[in-house]
Amino acid sequence: MSPPRNPSLINQLRQFRAAANFTQQALASKIGVTRKTINTVENSVFIPSTVLALKLALALETNVESLFQLPASEASPTKE
Repeated sequence: MSPPRNPSLINQLRQFRAAANFTQQALASKIGVTRKTINTVENSVFIPSTVLALKLALALETNVESLFQLPASEASPTKE
């Protein structure tokens, strides 16, 4: 059985990594993490920390908001 995916984050990491012609291992080495970390982030098993998200964006020459977004249902602030 595969681990549960986290639906609270739209994740474009795999697409950006592929467009940059990085393997999971190459990207992991570039930012100082394991290949498994890249894999779990890509598969939405793990939500990256702010520092990890910033490192990923920098390595892929994009911004964090391009890699990760909140679904529309969670992006709107609620009124109290």
